[in-house]
Amino acid sequence: MKTFRTVAIPLCIVAIMAIATALAFGAHTPSAGAAAGGVEVFHGNVIRPRPAAGKAPYAVTSSNMTYHGGPVSTAPAVYISWWGSQWNTGFSTGGYSSAKAQTYITGFFGNVGGSSWHRIDTQYCQGVAVGTVNCGSSGQHITNPTGILKGAWVDTTSVPTSPTQTAIFNAAARLVNHFGYSANAIYLVFTPSGHSMSGFGTQWCAWHDNASNNGHNIAYGYIPYMPNAGTSCGMNFVNGTNNSYGNGYFDGFSIVAGHEFMEAETDMHPETSVAWQGPGGGSDENADKCAWNQNGGTSKNITLGSHSYAVQPIWSNNSTTSSGSHCVTSHS
Repeated sequence: MKTFRTVAIPLCIVAIMAIATALAFGAHTPSAGAAAGGVEVFHGNVIRPRPAAGKAPYAVTSSNMTYHGGPVSTAPAVYISWWGSQWNTGFSTGGYSSAKAQTYITGFFGNVGGSSWHRIDTQYCQGVAVGTVNCGSSGQHITNPTGILKGAWVDTTSVPTSPTQTAIFNAAARLVNHFGYSANAIYLVFTPSGHSMSGFGTQWCAWHDNASNNGHNIAYGYIPYMPNAGTSCGMNFVNGTNNSYGNGYFDGFSIVAGHEFMEAETDMHPETSVAWQGPGGGSDENADKCAWNQNGGTSKNITLGSHSYAVQPIWSNNSTTSSGSHCVTSHS
């Protein structure tokens, strides 16, 4: 079980802890910052920002994913918390309203179920031997139903300018309380413009994790307001020109939130019971391997409903592209 504690720690020890954590886990464990006279240690599997021009890509493996014994989402479901009254009153960035951002995000999650892109994850399963690479017909597989988005709710609880992970988990717990708990569900917390956890856009773009609340192990994720990070978190990564729907300007929302969603359902409880990861551990999940077009992948638009959305390729153990890359954007 994961718990959060705030403890008083001398600054010199904090620095040592931060260095040790960074060495052990790389970019997947940035600090959540100081809180109430202590330090909250950040946990979670993140998508790192897009490498700057001229910078080397992140080190990810080209080895297949293996099963480690944990749960996957056999009946995928997504619940969204729009945390902060700002989502009700409305705000604008870059000429786009918050309502337009919500439409883009709910359009993506409302139509991604049943798509050939989401079908990539159906090759992964639970209930097979540890070390399994290809499930075949064995085990209980992730499924690809339509109607994955089960609910979206504005949580008018005040959102801090820089919320901690504890506060974000509390928002996820409120979302669970509002809609009810499902072991297969991923609870996503979205914060408004100008209200992001420390490290957004410089150390990571979003993350997913799990934690215990009222006897339930909650799979949850955090998606800040992507346009605030600009091209570092996907703006115009696929669509160089913005259109009225938000393609281009909102590319980061579907790329980054899609990344966390596809990882979370193949590794629901990364803190307590790992399911599918590569040999690189928490920084080597199925979307990490292909983020920002690594391992020969190519991000693209896919059509969901009546609109297109930018997505990244996802690692497939049992299929490749025509060029031999395991980073694919569809699966049969």
